[in-house]
Amino acid sequence: MDYLWTPWRYAYITNAAKGEVSADRCIFCELPKLPDAEAKIVHRGEHCYIILNSFPYTSGHVMVVPFAHLDELQKLPSAAADEMMALCQKMEGVLRQVYSPDGMNVGMNIGRAAGAGVTGHIHMHVLPRWVGDTNFMTVTGESRVLPEALDETWRRIRAALDPK
Repeated sequence: MDYLWTPWRYAYITNAAKGEVSADRCIFCELPKLPDAEAKIVHRGEHCYIILNSFPYTSGHVMVVPFAHLDELQKLPSAAADEMMALCQKMEGVLRQVYSPDGMNVGMNIGRAAGAGVTGHIHMHVLPRWVGDTNFMTVTGESRVLPEALDETWRRIRAALDPK
């Protein structure tokens, strides 16, 4: 029998089982307190920030997260909702430029029953997709193979967002 070691998945597996989060122990409330490179934040807006997904489906998988700790989209103030959508639009362009995907997934999973990995703090996923990018590793091995390290993804997206 062959073994595929994915030790980075352990953090996801152990944290996913912890259940609901509160504002005093929410990863999306804590990460903005760190330096951008350490937190993998690629952009900070007035109401929302863009961060790499630590457990991505594909290279370039980002999330647009409001700074406010809210568990429902309907609770998000209009200014923050407008900025969230504007940042999703911006990331679509950046991801098309950086990765040349065949398509995009943009969406939210609100609540555990909807598949949210972090419940209690809404966030929008934006990720590039390619025809045929579902392979045997995902289907049979429940693992993903990413061709790029998160540090490289952060560098590429950050450079595309701020090309100074």
